[in-house]
Amino acid sequence: MKYQDKIENSIQLSITTKQLLLTKEMFDNIEKIGIELAKVIKNGGKIMFCGNGGSAADSQHLAAELVVRLRSSFNRPAIPAIALTVDTSVITACGNDFGYDDIFSRQVEAIGNAGDALIAISTSGNSKNIIQSINIAKRKDIAIVGFLGGNGGQMLDMCNYYFLSPSSNTARIQETHIMVGHILCEIIEEELFSLY
Repeated sequence: MKYQDKIENSIQLSITTKQLLLTKEMFDNIEKIGIELAKVIKNGGKIMFCGNGGSAADSQHLAAELVVRLRSSFNRPAIPAIALTVDTSVITACGNDFGYDDIFSRQVEAIGNAGDALIAISTSGNSKNIIQSINIAKRKDIAIVGFLGGNGGQMLDMCNYYFLSPSSNTARIQETHIMVGHILCEIIEEELFSLY
């Protein structure tokens, strides 16, 4: 079989990247983000997600985990979350009328409120439309959590909190983003509904 070495290499790279997360500093950071996101919900806010491409899919995936549930064994009320990547009418109208760089910021402007959180997902940290959404979120006193990779790009210094994947490979970054996203959903559930 001609692809076995390639398959093994990809799996090993994924494992190696995830092993780099096994530090107390990383655990502390992820826990802090989860607790802060739970506070947003406790205080009546919501969590918004945005990202492009695979990160758009991650936005939808993680918003669904919060609205529906992460674990079938843990029934609990819905958690207010929304992916800004799903409304094709808004996205195409905004792209057409204002430009692609405004597709998320326009939505943050419309539905974001002080006390909400924006999870801004970008493997490069340099996505213009994500940066625009962060700028609007800052003006509205919305907490910004970056899911980033590589050196964090421009977004690194713009976020209140961030998870920086220890890789510069897009696929490996996305794999750690979804794993950490699941961990955060679990922390949020536990913080909000541990008495259920």
